[in-house]
Amino acid sequence: MSGIQKVPVGPLGIIAMNGTEELGRQVNDWIYKRRYEFLESDEKNIAFPGFLRESFIISADVIRFANGEGKGVINSTVRGHDIFILIDIGNYNCKFKMFGMECPMSPDDHFQDLKRIIAAIGGKARRITVIMPMLYEGRQDRRQSRESLDCAVALQELANLGIDNIITFDAHEPRVQNAIPLKGFENLSPAYQIVKALINTEKDLELNKEKMIVVSPDEGAVERNIYYATSLDLSLSMFYKRRDCTRVVNGKNPIINHEYLGDEVVGKDVLIVDDIISSGESMLDVAEELKSRKARRIFIASTFALFTNGIESFDKAYKEGIFDRLYSTNLTYRKPELLNAEWYVDVDLSKFLSFIIDMLNHDQSLSYLIDPRNKINLFLKERGLR
Repeated sequence: MSGIQKVPVGPLGIIAMNGTEELGRQVNDWIYKRRYEFLESDEKNIAFPGFLRESFIISADVIRFANGEGKGVINSTVRGHDIFILIDIGNYNCKFKMFGMECPMSPDDHFQDLKRIIAAIGGKARRITVIMPMLYEGRQDRRQSRESLDCAVALQELANLGIDNIITFDAHEPRVQNAIPLKGFENLSPAYQIVKALINTEKDLELNKEKMIVVSPDEGAVERNIYYATSLDLSLSMFYKRRDCTRVVNGKNPIINHEYLGDEVVGKDVLIVDDIISSGESMLDVAEELKSRKARRIFIASTFALFTNGIESFDKAYKEGIFDRLYSTNLTYRKPELLNAEWYVDVDLSKFLSFIIDMLNHDQSLSYLIDPRNKINLFLKERGLR
């Protein structure tokens, strides 16, 4: 905590956008606790102006007119503040009224509200950092034919509005940051928190190459799964998807088959990691294929569990023994039925987010947070797994 004695960029202010209020309160409580303990630990520690407040949350609203148009409003001063805006573009549980109809908010609506709040700040803040765990239009990050580059355009919009940094998690294609080369862009991983939750939940897990293997669900997730396999000192195998390129269903070419490349999985526990579970059909296909190859237990980990078609197919697969557990984070909205599912483990990232905000507010390096490999190794040693 010695670095916390550096002069803050400005008084800390957190704006929790619609749908992130609970996560924002948790982050605020962690920051308050850490700063309070810091001041209590040594009377020589300096409390800079605004360093310790009961709440760092700044009240902000988006007011809707009857026809659906809106305006952003900041309800307290932000002049000279170091502002962090927390937004969940995937929270469809948020609703607004338009012509008397209740409409769920789409990612487009959330992004538009973000721009309204930045505009309401009006350049008065010392610095603005947007924490957008699920990157807006993150899956539309490259051009393969005559199609839009939505993610790059959105990042440039935010840059033009005057934001200084963007914090995201498990970006589908991190190189999209090249669209805003003069702005800060940090792509973080929840690997440490997921590994910790996995070890704490699966008490009899044996982390060795004879007993466990990491399997990438497709070629696009290989790099992510290499990270987990390397950190856990396990072997890596993969599937690749054969698609029907003559048809488009729900915005993508349907999968014909999953082809497996790698080591035998007979009698081994399997960890499958991906960034997003959308409908989850592809993940279940992979799990079924591994079970047909005599895998022992199958654990699925994902940063964002969307379940766009509901969780019924996963309930059925769990009862049939296709998979054993699914780990995902609280970085986006999760259905109540998912949170209550016997097979689901919610991985809390609020403390991690509080570290990011606190360190950035004091202009500290995020290097050890960007690559948590050392933290994973230390945790495994403490548990006698190294």
